[in-house]
This record gives sequence, structure tokens and C-alpha cells, in this order.
Amino acid sequence: MRYVTERLVVAAVLCASLSILHGCAGSGRGDSALTGQRKDVVLAALSQIGTPYVYGGTQPGRGLDCSALTQYAYHAAGVDIPRVSTDQWRAAKRVDRRHPRPGDIVFFQIQPGQNHVGVMVDGERFAHASTSKNRVQLATLNTPYWQARYLGAGTYLK
Repeated sequence: MRYVTERLVVAAVLCASLSILHGCAGSGRGDSALTGQRKDVVLAALSQIGTPYVYGGTQPGRGLDCSALTQYAYHAAGVDIPRVSTDQWRAAKRVDRRHPRPGDIVFFQIQPGQNHVGVMVDGERFAHASTSKNRVQLATLNTPYWQARYLGAGTYLK
């Protein structure tokens, strides 16, 4: 029953996200509706909401860790990126840390030598494989917890 409930929540989030992405995903900075690879990255990340967190996990729908989620989302858009978060951070093109766009990757330092990543889905929220909730979920970037650990944002998109 829990699995069915989680999948219904995922379906509802995807439906709501599709309507947002289709028409009003602009950030107020002159962006038009989200299209192309950015849309593909966001939809792929959202499709994994509810997937269990598994350390080292690389199986969409069955178990992912944070960097496998970002790798999966970019792969769905036809872009290959490194597997682990530290390599993703090193290789990504830096973007304005104050205004990451949907599809950008946000990077956090949880403790020395341990990074965490997620995919921005709109101007405030990001999808990530949460160790504390043991599943892929949405979080808000501008909360004190995430802001205290925020390294910046990057992308592999144009």
C-alpha cells in the first residue's frame, strides 16, 4: 500500500510539474517556458521522487544515491556526466549561485570530504536522494540547513 501511495504522489507531482514546465516556469528574469534538455533533466529527476536512497545505488526506480540521481537525469537529456559528486562539482560549468535554473545541479558540503548534489526543478526546489528520508524527494534550497552547506551550482547544459 505504501508503494502505491508513493507512486500516486509521484504522479501528482509530475502532473503539476508538467503544467508548470509547460507554461510558467520562467524565473522572472526573462526566461521562457522550460524546454529542451533542461526540461528533460527536470522531468527525469522528478520521475524518481519516492525511489529509495541506496548508498552507491545506480538503479532508477529501485535505488539511487544523490550523484546517481543527477547522472541519471542528465543522461536522460543525452548528456553524460561524471558518476560521483566531487567529480561532478569539479567538471561542471559554474553558474550564478544565487539563481540556479531548473536543470542545474546544486552542490553541498555535508561534512569535510562528503558532498551532496541535487537537481533544481524550479526557482526554489531541488530533487535529491535524501539520506535522512531514505528516498528521492524535493527540498527547498533557501532553508537554513541547505544554505549553511551550499557550495554553489553548476551545469553541463548550454
